[in-house]
Amino acid sequence: MERLQKIIAKSGYASRRKAEELIKSGKVMVNGKIVTELGTKASFSDDILVEGKKIEKEEKEYYIFNKPRGVITSTKDEKGRCVVTDYFASNKRLYPVGRLDYDTTGLLIVTNDGELSNLITNPKNEIEKVYVAKLEGIIKGIEINKLKKGIVLDGIKCIPKRVKLKSYDKKSNSSIVEITITEGKNHEVKRLFEKVGFKVSKLKREKIAFLTLSNLQPGEYRKLNRKEVKHLFSLIK
Repeated sequence: MERLQKIIAKSGYASRRKAEELIKSGKVMVNGKIVTELGTKASFSDDILVEGKKIEKEEKEYYIFNKPRGVITSTKDEKGRCVVTDYFASNKRLYPVGRLDYDTTGLLIVTNDGELSNLITNPKNEIEKVYVAKLEGIIKGIEINKLKKGIVLDGIKCIPKRVKLKSYDKKSNSSIVEITITEGKNHEVKRLFEKVGFKVSKLKREKIAFLTLSNLQPGEYRKLNRKEVKHLFSLIK
């Protein structure tokens, strides 16, 4: 027997956090009864309906995807725009782990494992995400030091793990900076640079923990092997 939200996450229907919201809003039934208590325990032998759909234990799939610019980090879009899962032929209920902005490119983990999704996106687990940003203007040591010391966003001080100037070009008046974060607030990298006076013109996520894009082209993906999945879980605190 396990907590109901964990069962839902294991089914691939939703992340554990989303499952908790569904339970509290009365959208989950166990053996014909609506359940709203988060402490409720169940198993896959029970008849569990989420939003009217029966859930079952599902074989897990894990992918790395190189998100192109102009693709929505979601499973659907009310405006009919291209979404991440449009690229996948799997019949599993896949969804992206975390998000990248519409105009941000790079590495996404795509899976049907709600438990792993919740663990990776939880800031307490301090999973590192490495971004490379192209800035309008030449950033100097004083601004980089401000970033390293931490910037307050939404009332909380965000301290990047690392900030490194990779290059700058006086002719185009631009800089390339690598920044590593663990929190994952909305538009966090762009907002951090804005706080020290720089606009991000291009942004790419190149790494999550030990995972990199390798030779994946925009729009391409590959399946993670068992060793990689096991390594991901081993990083969780």
